[in-house]
Amino acid sequence: MGRGRQKAKATKQARDIKYYSPNTDYSALQRELKGPEGRATSHFANDPVEPDYSAYVDKYADDLEEDDDEIDTRRIG
Repeated sequence: MGRGRQKAKATKQARDIKYYSPNTDYSALQRELKGPEGRATSHFANDPVEPDYSAYVDKYADDLEEDDDEIDTRRIG
């Protein structure tokens, strides 16, 4: 096939793709996006509860405060 025929075929295919408009069923799309009615509303409902770490906050709070002071007093440049 010559270059002219290749280009004409490519142009025809591009035009067909550009102006192609399939019939869209918006109600089916809505049903698909909505999902089943019986589903749980939260994805995290079955996750275990995070343990309480409040006892460790007081134990290590002094270490964190000292680190913050060093960063604030340091000069850059």
